Amino acid sequence: MTRHYFGTDGIRGRVGEPPITPDFVLRLGMAAGRILGQHHEEPAVLIGKDTRISGYMLEAALEAGFASAGVDVVLAGPMPTPAIAYLTRTLRLSAGVVISASHNLFEDNGIKFFDGQGEKLPDAMELEIEQALDRPLVCADAQMLGKARRLPDAAGRYIEFCKGSFSSKLSLRGLRLVVDAAHGAAYHVAADVFHELGAEVIRMGHEPDGFNINQNLGAASPEAMARKVVEARADYGIALDGDGDRVAIADSKGRVYNGDELLYALVKSRVRHKGRAHVQGVVGTLMSNLALEKKVESLGLEFRRAKVGDRYVLEMLKETGWELGGESSGHILCLDKHTTGDGIVSALQVLSALVWSEQSLDDYLSDLQLYPQVMINKPISPDVNWREHPEFQKVYAQAAKALQGEGRLLIRPSGTEPVLRIMVESPDKAQATTWAQQLAQALGS
Repeated sequence: MTRHYFGTDGIRGRVGEPPITPDFVLRLGMAAGRILGQHHEEPAVLIGKDTRISGYMLEAALEAGFASAGVDVVLAGPMPTPAIAYLTRTLRLSAGVVISASHNLFEDNGIKFFDGQGEKLPDAMELEIEQALDRPLVCADAQMLGKARRLPDAAGRYIEFCKGSFSSKLSLRGLRLVVDAAHGAAYHVAADVFHELGAEVIRMGHEPDGFNINQNLGAASPEAMARKVVEARADYGIALDGDGDRVAIADSKGRVYNGDELLYALVKSRVRHKGRAHVQGVVGTLMSNLALEKKVESLGLEFRRAKVGDRYVLEMLKETGWELGGESSGHILCLDKHTTGDGIVSALQVLSALVWSEQSLDDYLSDLQLYPQVMINKPISPDVNWREHPEFQKVYAQAAKALQGEGRLLIRPSGTEPVLRIMVESPDKAQATTWAQQLAQALGS
């Protein structure tokens, strides 16, 4: 069955518009609580949020919904998404819930769930919750109502977890780092992690006011961080997104490295220290750069592509039993360190590789040259079938022949707007641009 509310990363939308309204979120808490009650004898959930102002409203609605369904609630306050995954697992709770719209601006918000193991809630359970939403929801008897309490040491627990992902044989002493928390959920934990591991830290984006989350800062807008690195003569800059699960890193020259490059740094380090037999393979997505795929295969490893979305990367990693995967957007999964993508942990793994190798990031990644990717979002009428469009298919065949295995074509309709996403990848940017434009023109005006 098709899900109506849950997307690839929970439920998300504009605050005040369905489904991100207090009445819906109240019902969502009741429905999720009812389903959790069917799977657990004494259900309890952890609720965390990022720093956007609507989090207060939605947190109160969720808390009321869960309590009315007989589910106990533990409130963590503003905490990164991966922190909620970790704390849910270590506290042995039934589920974790994060109120966040990730890298979006404050006008948006969302709800995403983790199961008791700190992993994304399975599709089947999301479907159960949606089905429960369609049925009448009744408050539990007074003696069965849930209780709520706060978790006072959530930040300290998570900081220690992050530090524990970094080898005790290494230190960040001597490194000067700019740490940009995007005025988001990691504002009170990210800098402390790197500082306590020995680095000198220059803080950015650590003064949230409810409205400035992701505003010209963070992993989705790393330019300000990169400029600060150069101005402060820092060694590296680390930019997280609003909920702390994405990362971008800049070097001392201000060059920003994306998720594909950072993932390759981890693959290269793991092969060097653990061997090919331990790594075996890597999972990317349909958008992962072809140069990354070729370099991974040159190391004797297998490379597979999942659908776009970190939940699909995670699903494929679990199917294969591999540990490393990620997206070019900066979602990186290290399943030997965490059950979900974690920007701080990922940054620490990259820094670990550089400390071990005694190389700069630029030198460490000198053997990886990403191919230019040219993307055109072509507006398209719903009645136009691009798969059967004669002129488009003719140009597509010509482009595929011209690229001859040295480039890549990716055509996919947007899931949120009436456009066809046309991506052409080639070592020659001019070639990629030409074919992308011809494919778009083939569909007419």
